[in-house]
Amino acid sequence: MTATLEASPGEVVNRTAPPVAEPVVPLRHWWRWGLSAVAVFLLAQLVWTFFTNPQWRWPVFAEYFFNDAVLRGLWLTLWLTAVSAVVGFALGGLLALARLSGSLLLNSFAWGFIWFFRSVPLVVQLVIWYNLGYLFPTLGIGWPFSYDFWLVEFDTVRLLSSTVAAILGLSLHQAAYSAEIIRGGLLSVDQGQIEAAKALGIPRGRRFFRIVLPQAARAILPNAFNEVIGLLKGTSVVFIVALPELFYTVQVIYNRNQQVVPLLLVAAVWYTIFTTVLSVAQYYIERRFARGTARELPPTPLQRVRRAVRGGVARLRRGPAPGRPGAPQPITGGASAHTVAALNTSAH
Repeated sequence: MTATLEASPGEVVNRTAPPVAEPVVPLRHWWRWGLSAVAVFLLAQLVWTFFTNPQWRWPVFAEYFFNDAVLRGLWLTLWLTAVSAVVGFALGGLLALARLSGSLLLNSFAWGFIWFFRSVPLVVQLVIWYNLGYLFPTLGIGWPFSYDFWLVEFDTVRLLSSTVAAILGLSLHQAAYSAEIIRGGLLSVDQGQIEAAKALGIPRGRRFFRIVLPQAARAILPNAFNEVIGLLKGTSVVFIVALPELFYTVQVIYNRNQQVVPLLLVAAVWYTIFTTVLSVAQYYIERRFARGTARELPPTPLQRVRRAVRGGVARLRRGPAPGRPGAPQPITGGASAHTVAALNTSAH
């Protein structure tokens, strides 16, 4: 806004008034506040029951949390998860390549494998493997289309123990799902890059491991980690073959002392701890493979906390922001809006 004053005959003085600062009103998200209040209320209610309901029986929970039998069951759970995940994803990778191959026989075999093991529930598969001795008393190598195992012969009941049956069931079940995850990741890579690599004469193996697989990993990793987390919790179904993993061990203990809730809480907390560890590992591995897809990676949770702390400390040192109650008001030179308006009127 400009005011023109006649200071003296023949002399014109221009005075420019500073812009009037308008208050900035932030956008209010009332529905977010409402849902946040409901979530906080429910969480507070749950925490309140932890301290006021004696049926949780925290002393019993503390007594059995590091119990030797529970720790042995936990170790068996982790071991089954690791072995089944390695075998399942290795076999799933081969099945995914077979599904993408140009061979009709390999493609059909892989499709049939995936269809069958995704159709039959995991519990049923475990029971079948554990009781395979009723169907085939002996297994071995001999003449084709005969039961004359003249080269090598095994007793099926001794060969397929509860541990072997659990690994077979978990691994084959996992392989069927892993194959589709890996196949989807490989198909997500732009075909133009593959054609460009072929045009440059890059060998097939190097093309796959240096161009296709690193890009496919960004699509494979989230679902793969979800499968591993599901496999960790899915090991609880091997109690059907009397294998003393974590859940089976907890069941045996609470069937003896009738402390059902605290012992189930022991299993739930252990599952939660290792699921959290896998989730954190998933976050940082995905972050590493995301390099190159964005100019700047989003900050990690630890970096966000550090930034928030530094910002809070900086605001405390600066004091309250101008315009807020208790903050000193800035003193600006020049005429105010009302003064300029009055001067304009008098000038005309």
